[in-house]
Amino acid sequence: MLARVLGKDSASPPAADDAPASETSVMSAPVDPAVQRCGYVAIVGKPNVGKSTLLNALVGQKVSITSRKAQTTRHRITGMRTLGPTQFVFVDTPGFQTRHGNALNRALNKTVLGAVNDVDLILFVVEAGHFNLADAKVLSLLPANVPTMLVANKFDLVHRRGDLAPWLRSMQERHPFAEFVPMSAKTPKDIERLFGICEKYLPQQPWMHDPDDLTDRSERFMAAEMVREKLFRLTGDELPYTSTVIIDKFEEEGALKRIAATIVVEREGHKGMVIGEKGEKLKRIGTEARQELEKLWDCKVFLELWVKVRSGWADDDARVRSFGYE
Repeated sequence: MLARVLGKDSASPPAADDAPASETSVMSAPVDPAVQRCGYVAIVGKPNVGKSTLLNALVGQKVSITSRKAQTTRHRITGMRTLGPTQFVFVDTPGFQTRHGNALNRALNKTVLGAVNDVDLILFVVEAGHFNLADAKVLSLLPANVPTMLVANKFDLVHRRGDLAPWLRSMQERHPFAEFVPMSAKTPKDIERLFGICEKYLPQQPWMHDPDDLTDRSERFMAAEMVREKLFRLTGDELPYTSTVIIDKFEEEGALKRIAATIVVEREGHKGMVIGEKGEKLKRIGTEARQELEKLWDCKVFLELWVKVRSGWADDDARVRSFGYE
């Protein structure tokens, strides 16, 4: 049985935790190529330390989805921000997977490793005052020849700042970090400060992208990600992280975008969780995803959702690749 939801009402503002933290405007005035700086900055860390929230704040717009469920980010997401003479090309990566060695997790880890070896700067994100084996595993993968900053995120949640001194000393013994940046990804002043710190590590060279570009990901990709975000947020821990979203149709009719998408789950029981009683859960997933897409694109969106079962897809290398995970 298939289920679907059609959205017709107007867009509503995003939730407060979706709002970008930085309000710095994009610099679009011509800049002499001789003084331009441009470089890649990888954002890495274990799952659920705030990497995607940080990327969205740095870009100034939502380009990477967020949820409390670990392993929400599954792709290498590139976000750009051009400020003054400097163009920052940020790369958000999946959290490195140390559990469940299935085909999906192998693909995610390959994405992380590919990102950190071809950048000018690495932001290693941890929760301020915390470090465990999952953090250590990611840290062990970082190349020694790329400058790495220790970004102590969620610093605003630390109640006794004095306790951070011994923690910081222990971190400096683990890796020769170029900088230590205590911050909160939700604080605009911290984001502005991070830009200033990162800038000096980027090489002087012409920009790689148009100064107004914010991401290299397509609208089709963003549509799938937005549905997946709402899926994870509204099902909580009930639904396994292996659920995914496939775009079946993406058509534009003037100021209207028509999208049909399939939510893929691994078991028949999971399908019922997504659809909910009388289809209410699926309807809410579709409504919230559509509203956010309408805000993102400033146009009307007609979104149709279906739910299908594909048993064992996350441990099937061929199917993982067919679903867009390289």
